[in-house]
Amino acid sequence: MDFRSINWLAVIVCVLVVMFSGGLWFNQKTFFPIRWKSMGKSEKDDPGSGNMGLLWSLTVVSAIVQVIFMALFVKAIGMLMGGPTLGSGLLTGFLLWFGFVAPTHLVNKLFEGHSLKVWALENGNHLVNFLLIGAILGVWR
Repeated sequence: MDFRSINWLAVIVCVLVVMFSGGLWFNQKTFFPIRWKSMGKSEKDDPGSGNMGLLWSLTVVSAIVQVIFMALFVKAIGMLMGGPTLGSGLLTGFLLWFGFVAPTHLVNKLFEGHSLKVWALENGNHLVNFLLIGAILGVWR
């Protein structure tokens, strides 16, 4: 793993894109109300009742870690295909999502007693994010 080969500006942009994408995906006018209801929550339940500083800090740290390691994988898979490209970036994002994120998250959701709808809504966001990250890192060297 050569961390020196990472385009750190692209990492920052990807983290911002992921944060923006998640904000759109789980907005009050998009999928948040459906997900909230599917989790058995009502309008009376307060989604922001926890430590929001900690929540957002860990969200940003998680996004940074994901993007850094996606950068390494995009480069590695891209090199197998003649160099990183849009296609190899998208493929990398999809494979990492399909092989690791989606099945792990599925098991967690099932054992938490959530429906497949909750899993689909949350993993739709993860898939979009992994594809966006892969695409950006694949084309931005």
